[in-house]
Amino acid sequence: VNMKKVQLILAVLSLSALSACSSMRSSSDYDPAANFGDIKTFAWVEPQTQENSYHLDGLMDQRVRAAVDKQLAQKGLKLTNAETADVLVNYLTKVDKKINVDTFNTNYGYNPYGYGYNPYGYGYGWGMSRAMNTQTTVREYEVGTLILDMIDRASGRLIWRGTVTDTIRNENTPDERVGIVNEAVSSMLMDYPPKIEAK
Repeated sequence: VNMKKVQLILAVLSLSALSACSSMRSSSDYDPAANFGDIKTFAWVEPQTQENSYHLDGLMDQRVRAAVDKQLAQKGLKLTNAETADVLVNYLTKVDKKINVDTFNTNYGYNPYGYGYNPYGYGYGWGMSRAMNTQTTVREYEVGTLILDMIDRASGRLIWRGTVTDTIRNENTPDERVGIVNEAVSSMLMDYPPKIEAK
């Protein structure tokens, strides 16, 4: 067995595993004019219609709300009623279909310089030691996005938005789904409250 070949395969597998574990991506944006230090209470926005296309149903909705409640409580915000809360929070979800195309060389012993390559022109020159064989795989997958909005109750102005995206894995168990939701919300709220630099 070619040990260099084995080491290369192991390195590729390690990178693939690392990328699979780090597919979650989060970001946030905010209104720099908002005084986040004064925000002490929050409440959930009450739905005005029966349209639920942007919300999760049943258990997942409960998991998202519970995760947000927990994270905001850890940051010093208290859940209260919508009539007196400093800010109102609301979440939205969307799912996008993505296509991943991978093309890789399957030729054993590929040499991009060819036999006897010499930069000064002697020997065989630039070439390949063997004909290149490639294999292409196409994979369709779904990416879910969770968006959390924070609205100033007094003005009705959006002052903070967090977003987190991750590949959807339908085979997760209920306990795993709870863990994924908690991780997603924690990642999204990691930088809340925003550190606004003094002008």
